[in-house]
Amino acid sequence: MNIKYYRDVPTTAPLPGVTKRVVIGPDDGAQNFIMRVFEIAPGHMSFDHAHFWEHEIFVLAGKGAARDQNGKETPIGEGTAVFIPGGENHCLINQGEDVLRFICMIPTGAE
Repeated sequence: MNIKYYRDVPTTAPLPGVTKRVVIGPDDGAQNFIMRVFEIAPGHMSFDHAHFWEHEIFVLAGKGAARDQNGKETPIGEGTAVFIPGGENHCLINQGEDVLRFICMIPTGAE
């Protein structure tokens, strides 16, 4: 068993205003899934992108929108669960005044 506090995990900054922490991954012995915690600052967003793997998102804090491949923006906030199928273009946008924080799960080897 491996237990840690997510804020003790170093961050990377894939985009301005976006931080990522890999809180559980292959270095922890995880063979099937990678758990990441993202934080998007107010006024920032992830980039529009797609990849072959599915992923699951659970919003911990903040308010924003999930943009789908048709450009439709659906509101998300604390307690929202989002499933994004493989191959679907998507983007997450912080539309609130606080950090948008969420857990994102992907299969091992997808990063």
